[in-house]
Amino acid sequence: MDSAGSNRYTDQELIDQLRQSGTDKRRSEEQLFNRFVYFIREGMTKHALSEDESFNAYSDTILAALDNINKEHFEARASIKTYLYQIFHNKCVDLLRKRTTNKNTVHRAETISDRLMQLSDSARSIVQTLIDKADWNRLREKLNALEEMCRQILLFWGDNYSDKEIASFLQYKTADVVKTSRLRCLERLRKLYKTE
Repeated sequence: MDSAGSNRYTDQELIDQLRQSGTDKRRSEEQLFNRFVYFIREGMTKHALSEDESFNAYSDTILAALDNINKEHFEARASIKTYLYQIFHNKCVDLLRKRTTNKNTVHRAETISDRLMQLSDSARSIVQTLIDKADWNRLREKLNALEEMCRQILLFWGDNYSDKEIASFLQYKTADVVKTSRLRCLERLRKLYKTE
């Protein structure tokens, strides 16, 4: 099922490349992503996920694997394919559980939006402006803590550019690679918010 071009490296060569830096690392990340991209279709058929859900599970799988490989948690006891498939399967099952749990959950918490609706129009406008300004300043501060490439991807994405357009602007080979990078950057951003 692998395309001829994506099977250039053995597992160990690919792992070695992934632990490098610069363009070799980026190329090998792309190769890892493309080598097993057919998992997405399997997620749709075996787990009845939507294409987006399956893509997200696959992207999360690649990100988790890259993190484990870089931190040398991957000990190569199994092939990369087997290792990735196990992570992917678990991510799909997690999505299914979350979907089932969300259907059965009753949300009782009152949101800020609910509170805002109780204010008069002029008060609501003033409060919303203050919230937006505070949120934007906080976001800008967190974005500035990210590396330049992440910041660029997220800013383009925030301006509603598609992954395909961002790939063209930033000279990535495919929109899928941009999407994976964007998910990784969003995860870094989320961690920055968590550490406050």
